[in-house]
Amino acid sequence: MKSCLVVDDSRVVRKVARKILEELGFACNEAEDGKQAMDICAGSMPDAVLLDWNMPVLSGIEFLRRLRKMTGGEGPKVIFCTTENDLAHIQEALSAGANEYIMKPFDSEIIQTKFQQVGLL
Repeated sequence: MKSCLVVDDSRVVRKVARKILEELGFACNEAEDGKQAMDICAGSMPDAVLLDWNMPVLSGIEFLRRLRKMTGGEGPKVIFCTTENDLAHIQEALSAGANEYIMKPFDSEIIQTKFQQVGLL
């Protein structure tokens, strides 16, 4: 079973994403900020990361930059899921190593499509 780490400071967003991903066959873990996500990845690298941009402690973009420098950190497919939808943010995310980009709000169909596009489904 593939694993996905859902990183978002909103508990509601984490729960909704987790429900969708579990229905798609993923084992899910959750983190409410980038620091928690780093700690989880240091213990066990997930197959995928669904990542918010704006979070306390460590932002999504900073988490992504650090993740890609970790041993094994090039492995997870990272899909940003955020309200930041201008071209500058999207380009910054992709150049930092994100694989895809989802705008909030999202639904099951959007997540399934993006996860298919990056080869997770």
